[in-house]
Amino acid sequence: MKPTLLLLSILSSGLLVPCPVASQNSAPPDLATPQEKHLRNVRQLTFGGQNAEAYFSADGQRLIFQSTRDNLQCDQMFTMNVDGSNVRMVSNGKGRTTCGYFYPDGKTILFSSTYLAGAQCPPRPDFSKGYTWAVYPGFDIFAANPDGSGLMQLTDTPGYDAEATISRDGKRIVFTSMRNGDLDIYTMNADGRHVKQLTHELGYDGGPFFSPDRKWIVYRAYHPTGEKEITEYKDLLAQNLIRPTSLEIWIMKANGKHKRQITNLGAASFAPAFFANGKRIIFSSNVGSTGGMGNFELYAIDINGENLEQITYSPGFDGFPMFSPDGTRLVWASNRNAKAPHETNIFIADWVP
Repeated sequence: MKPTLLLLSILSSGLLVPCPVASQNSAPPDLATPQEKHLRNVRQLTFGGQNAEAYFSADGQRLIFQSTRDNLQCDQMFTMNVDGSNVRMVSNGKGRTTCGYFYPDGKTILFSSTYLAGAQCPPRPDFSKGYTWAVYPGFDIFAANPDGSGLMQLTDTPGYDAEATISRDGKRIVFTSMRNGDLDIYTMNADGRHVKQLTHELGYDGGPFFSPDRKWIVYRAYHPTGEKEITEYKDLLAQNLIRPTSLEIWIMKANGKHKRQITNLGAASFAPAFFANGKRIIFSSNVGSTGGMGNFELYAIDINGENLEQITYSPGFDGFPMFSPDGTRLVWASNRNAKAPHETNIFIADWVP
């Protein structure tokens, strides 16, 4: 989302309907479309409900993801093996969770939750005033054991704290916070100490990931210009909302210097992550779509903004991509092979260079 960046906010403005779990044996052996030349052996890992933001553990053997399934009313945090087995909920079932991640040693997980602000799901945005994302002020960042025990709160400032990931050496967490009145990117130690603000531009900066060498951070951003845009952004933010229809991909040094815009697509481009070699970025965008939020596909681009390439070719939504640490596999969320409207599942594929 990481906002909560609730995938489902992107996909529909209606209520989310949990779907029954189907047998994995019913999935076709390869769910790649003919144009997807970089993807081989596409396998479906979840079957029913709403599943998103699946990210690899450092050893490439497990995934952590958020899901609204069974009788859940909003996203909770789950882990599973990379073959889709051993699915277990690791959050406490209270409030809403988002943006799970593994610490590199595999002994700790990271995610955000609103449960301290209330055990019930926070209300969804009112779309009567247009399409918006909620940035719930009740979100704080937590660490826990891989089974969800030993929950430890890492942030406790007023306002939104979420979208957290951790560097490959396990020393620094990068996240989005509204603690200073705007949605900016910060880093902190793995234990929540020594917080540093990296972005200061008016607008939304979020969804940050470190590069494999820890020298760069990739993120999505919307910086309003002109009086009308600025006024609308501030008015929505005062209601803990943002309008995510115009997002571009940016990178900056891990210390916040040398910010550079990578895309200029005039679309909702988000969920960026580095290739394993750190030389390219993969992300999701609805560039070229017309009407509503349109069709989201995965794209890749060099870190200098050149060589844009479309990766997925599947109607609906493809988003939240992440490479395995060795770069041989890609995991992402997609509407493909859905058995119900807006159903979104986790898929994994072998990567073909």
